Amino acid sequence: MPLYLNEEQLLLQDTARGFVAEQAPVKHMRALRDANDPTGFSRDLWKQFAELGLTGILIGEDEGGLGLGHVEAGVVLEEVGRNLTPSPFLATAVAAVEALKGSPHAARYFPGIIAGDTVAALAIDEAAKHRATIGMKAERSGNGFKLNGAKQFVTHGHVADVIIVAARTAGSPDDASGITLFAVDRDAAGLSTEAERFADSSLAARLKFDGVEVDADAVIGEVDHGGDSLGRLLRAGRVGASAELVGVGGGAMDMTVSYLKERKQFGVRIGSFQALQHRAAHLYAEMEVARAAVLKAQQLLDSGDANADEAVSVAKAMTAMASTLAVQEGIQMHGGIGMTDEYDIGFYMKRGRVLAEMFGDANFHADQLARAAGY
Repeated sequence: MPLYLNEEQLLLQDTARGFVAEQAPVKHMRALRDANDPTGFSRDLWKQFAELGLTGILIGEDEGGLGLGHVEAGVVLEEVGRNLTPSPFLATAVAAVEALKGSPHAARYFPGIIAGDTVAALAIDEAAKHRATIGMKAERSGNGFKLNGAKQFVTHGHVADVIIVAARTAGSPDDASGITLFAVDRDAAGLSTEAERFADSSLAARLKFDGVEVDADAVIGEVDHGGDSLGRLLRAGRVGASAELVGVGGGAMDMTVSYLKERKQFGVRIGSFQALQHRAAHLYAEMEVARAAVLKAQQLLDSGDANADEAVSVAKAMTAMASTLAVQEGIQMHGGIGMTDEYDIGFYMKRGRVLAEMFGDANFHADQLARAAGY
């Protein structure tokens, strides 16, 4: 498969780029932050995403969506990252949709997602870092289950309409089997949420489940065999976060190159200094490699290739490292003023840091690749 976009995908890119840049540029994020917005994103903007059909990008045409793939979802996410746009697109329209596909919950939640009325949150992580362990308990109670435990780093978990929860119905926390996914309403009795701001001013929640009772219909997939659904969710989330990281890194790089062409020292533009040209060229090369890694992972996911897992880990690790280089070089070349609100580059560093941790950082995915290779 060629590592470039086809004509239809380029058309989507043009549409998404123009829409996001016009409706939700960096100043949109700044406005939400300065207003101490308690939601963390604009619901009106989410409705605009829906009006363009973007919220149903991964939902089949027979269910009212666009019936496109991860390559196309990544096109949108790259523009979201480039503009630092606060949006539930990644968690709702990408990861949650993949988890709900093929289940009875699709008929319940997909219409709301397509219309821009429904927001989903992902309650997966339990520790300080993303790990492939699920310890939260789900014990049988009557014809349903009772959930006890806690989750953290649940983006938009305090305002989501549905929360996809990974819990353990059998085995120990490190077991691959014995996991069950549940669709839980945010206002369920016994569920408490506490919203906190990340470094990039986005909002995520700590969730506490104190005997939350759900019926058997809340199960996504099969009891004890939720690993397949969770795997789809994580693959989609990881490759989506990688695409958004490409946008963050690319936006930071473009901003830095523009600054190099404008800023003068000793009467000459600093972009004429050979040392800075070398660093800019190195950054461009790293970003192109990361972009190619993401596109390859998206293509393999869309084709159902058996090697998709490894490609996704490569993409997440590569984009975390490349975007970190982009924002660090951006700050270095702007100087100390880059960390002030006068310039946007500091916001790219903060967003890049959060996304690099989301769904596993570079070290986590390097370890995953090593284990897959037998080390």
